Amino acid sequence: MKKIILLLSMMTIILALTGCGKSNSNGNSEDLTINIGIQQDVGPLLLAKQQGLFEKAFKKDGVKVKWTEFQSGPPQIEAMSANHLDFAGVGNAPVITAQAAGVDFKEIANTKQGLKGDAILVPKNSAIKTLNDLKGKKIAVAKGSSGYYLLYKALQKAGLKDSDVQIIQLQPDEAQSAFNSKKVDAWSIWEPFISYQTIKNKSRVLTDEEHLGTYAPSFLLARTQFTKDHPDLTVKFLKVFEEALKWEKDHFDEAVSIYSQAKHLDKEVVKTAIINNPTITKPISSSINQAQQKTADFSYDQKIINKKIKTSEVVDNQFIEKALKTKE
Repeated sequence: MKKIILLLSMMTIILALTGCGKSNSNGNSEDLTINIGIQQDVGPLLLAKQQGLFEKAFKKDGVKVKWTEFQSGPPQIEAMSANHLDFAGVGNAPVITAQAAGVDFKEIANTKQGLKGDAILVPKNSAIKTLNDLKGKKIAVAKGSSGYYLLYKALQKAGLKDSDVQIIQLQPDEAQSAFNSKKVDAWSIWEPFISYQTIKNKSRVLTDEEHLGTYAPSFLLARTQFTKDHPDLTVKFLKVFEEALKWEKDHFDEAVSIYSQAKHLDKEVVKTAIINNPTITKPISSSINQAQQKTADFSYDQKIINKKIKTSEVVDNQFIEKALKTKE
């Protein structure tokens, strides 16, 4: 009986804790903490984090902000699925994997077109010159990431199957170490790692989206229930993001310095990464969604996801349209 009473007491405490930070019945914020995910990227989210822009904006509503850093998109999706994240910025492939897995989220803005955001890198003196040369080689990549999709597209173009290469699933920090120590032969990765490797280590870009003729757009995601409970705060989140992007453009050199210090990267690396994959803040257009649908169909054909999806079903432009005060 004592064990049962103790268990019930613990459950009561857990329920009380999980109730913190939830909206009240009127959808107003009450002891609310907004959870934001961020990757190892250089852009408006990092700028806003460094300058405390979200904290300042949400303080007026009595809302706190909590940041969590992730290595890639898929772990952010997992956190959002567990209700531990309200907002996240991710690439094209994690969005598709998440939708196929039934994660409840919405795409609330398009933040990158992604023509040169991902690339397959090889060391400067590598004997790998063409995509066909990848056969039998070890390739590092984060499973379910935009780099993962790029790798499969590259293999398809070369007439290779995933079984023709050795895919080594590593998160960026681990992959970078393996690549630098030549424990892998190639690395499918995104910015700013691309610029760092090509500038600092003279690594070569074997291929990217531009060469493959594909789009790898990025998006801001929001947990669906959060957008329902707090539509005004969702709009405010996007307004702050847009504010940070505008500041980056108006104070480019200063923004580069902020990114450089925050990520311990040379300014040249930061500038190149931004130029290669610039940030935008737009509604998700029909052309971007069509690109996503092609990625989803390809992912299904390649058995990366186990069911067909309609990518437009997770698009919700109402918040970005309100934030920008324009209609697409």
